[in-house]
Amino acid sequence: MSHPSLDSLSYSVDTYTSVPLPQTPPATLSATLSDIGTSLKELLSVQKQQTALLTELAVIAQRSHYRKAIDLGLWKRSNPELAEFCKRAAGKLERIQSDLLSTITEEVDDNYETMMDSEFMLSEFVDRFGLKFMQLNSLLQILTQLGNAPDIQLHTEPQKVQDRKN
Repeated sequence: MSHPSLDSLSYSVDTYTSVPLPQTPPATLSATLSDIGTSLKELLSVQKQQTALLTELAVIAQRSHYRKAIDLGLWKRSNPELAEFCKRAAGKLERIQSDLLSTITEEVDDNYETMMDSEFMLSEFVDRFGLKFMQLNSLLQILTQLGNAPDIQLHTEPQKVQDRKN
């Protein structure tokens, strides 16, 4: 039994449609493919140069980091008590920084509308907290680095990155 509404429907399906392809002369097609090949070779060359430069930058950064770690380690070795004091002071300053950050965020939350509407109030806020927060961050960074300086072994060197020019 067929459904009455379906009996009245007519179906038409086009199974093959011919679309003419543009006729490109073989010489033009060959020249275009040659241009694409040349462009890809140039792109590959530039990418190889970029990779070499990035590798060089990575080596420089690694050496700089290694040198800094050695300097801090030597300082810690020469000043073990001071390094421990720096570590403890950094821990205390972190708590102070957290409290200050909490105060700053509360101030922003409470006075957002006023600071948006008044350049004077925004300047007052920045004057009140900006310099103090930046200086605290600087002190905390220095104390953290000095207090957490690595224990060094003087006979180690950074890993060398293979030079791909060979």
